Amino acid sequence: MTEPKKNLTTEENEKPEEKKKYFYGKGGRKESIALVRIFPNGKGEFLINKKDYKIYFPYFEFQDVILSPLKLVGLEDKVDISVKVKGGGKRAQAEAIRHGIARGLLKFNSNFRSPLKKAGFLTRDSRVKERKKPGLKRARRAPQWSKR
Repeated sequence: MTEPKKNLTTEENEKPEEKKKYFYGKGGRKESIALVRIFPNGKGEFLINKKDYKIYFPYFEFQDVILSPLKLVGLEDKVDISVKVKGGGKRAQAEAIRHGIARGLLKFNSNFRSPLKKAGFLTRDSRVKERKKPGLKRARRAPQWSKR
């Protein structure tokens, strides 16, 4: 007789990892989606797609965008953040991360709502690329007119 196959997800085969409590926020901008986890009582570690945020966003402008909600509430060095982001360009990804962090901070502490709302970090920027219309080159760009 053959032994029944063991399920790989049983407790015996799992590696002992700490299950840390975190606060979740999902942010969006154009085609970008950011899934943000905020771990309280951290050291200020910030990972985006398993890379340090300074490596993922080498430009200071984008770093400033993603850190702005944390600076606003004064938690830059007090929480660890892990982000998975995909789609869109770098600017849209940075703004999606900012939106996700703001939503996660709201779950962390509901008193942060007023300053985050006033700064506009809780509102999803709904502007997206307009669809192309038939007979046009882009959404509104018509072909060049020729007299003859």
